[in-house]
Amino acid sequence: ITTTLKNAIKTDQLAHSFLFCGPRGVGKTTCARILAKTINCTNRTEDSEACDNCSSCISFKENTSFNVHELDAASNNSVDDIRDLIEQVRFAPQGGSKYKVYIIDEVHMLSSAAFNAFLKTLEEPPSYAIFILATTEKHKILPTILSRCQIFDFNRITTKDTVEHLQEICAKENIESEKDALHLIAQKSEGCMRDALSIMDKIASFSNDKITYTSTVENLNILDYDYYFKLIESLMMQDM
Repeated sequence: ITTTLKNAIKTDQLAHSFLFCGPRGVGKTTCARILAKTINCTNRTEDSEACDNCSSCISFKENTSFNVHELDAASNNSVDDIRDLIEQVRFAPQGGSKYKVYIIDEVHMLSSAAFNAFLKTLEEPPSYAIFILATTEKHKILPTILSRCQIFDFNRITTKDTVEHLQEICAKENIESEKDALHLIAQKSEGCMRDALSIMDKIASFSNDKITYTSTVENLNILDYDYYFKLIESLMMQDM
């Protein structure tokens, strides 16, 4: 997904509407924000990443950007909310930015009337408008919306990647950790990075920033290998 998006930015062939779908906690909204920040960056790196220093990046970081709008469709799901959005789309971007980006989170929560009001704008947006829709439930979105978007399916994060990311965070936060413990956390989170981070946070608080295998087993209520071997041994010895 990131390779496709980077190449689109590099060659300036950005679609006008993207749909990010996939399970919870895999980085859809985060990816949408990074994309929004990068396409407006005036001084991109060779790798098509945002520079973090230009006025657009700074205003984005401080939440004062007029060119990136985030709408939570779960709480703003009426026709009027979408009409307000369509009204805003008419105005060109400010402060020398090239695009106005609209991130609509939980887009499957929009009412059918709101979806229909949104159709025309999605199909023929002004040249500077880009819509990024994010959802966990693609099947609830109208086919007429799907056909107007570039669809990106986010997969669950592999255990290996989760462990590497957790190790990185432990290093930055000066938390001592055992790899076995992080492995358990990654397996328990089932490919959801957000879950992995909150479990790790909880265990770090519980064990004073020392994440050990035993404290993890204790906290997650998991029966570890020791129990398994004890049980097998008793069965073999026919010890009821």
